[in-house]
Amino acid sequence: MRPYRAVLKQTARSLRKGMTDAEHLLWYRLRRKQILNVQVYRQRPLGSYIVDFYAPSVSLVIELDGAQHSEPTAKARDATRDAWLLGQGLKVLRFDNLQVLKQLDDVLAVIHTAFSAGQKTNPP
Repeated sequence: MRPYRAVLKQTARSLRKGMTDAEHLLWYRLRRKQILNVQVYRQRPLGSYIVDFYAPSVSLVIELDGAQHSEPTAKARDATRDAWLLGQGLKVLRFDNLQVLKQLDDVLAVIHTAFSAGQKTNPP
């Protein structure tokens, strides 16, 4: 398990209870190892961050972005966060909420491909 700031644990629990519609929809399709038998966790603390979805066996983070992520300051924060995650050896996939709500099959296809690639590079 990767280290994280303990103070984030309660915040992550709260975020799990208040997921967005897009997060709910994607979670319904990722939970219970539905794609290539890959375990996915939601609202998981990693370092100083809480990521939306985390698949440790394939070293993958999935982030869903609302409209606020298009603002310049949010883009800068996301870039810093992504750089830190990449430095930890994790790949980051980002989708906006509308993609998940309107093009779920396309989003799942990208995730399936990433899971497959991650399984090849991270043997059990």
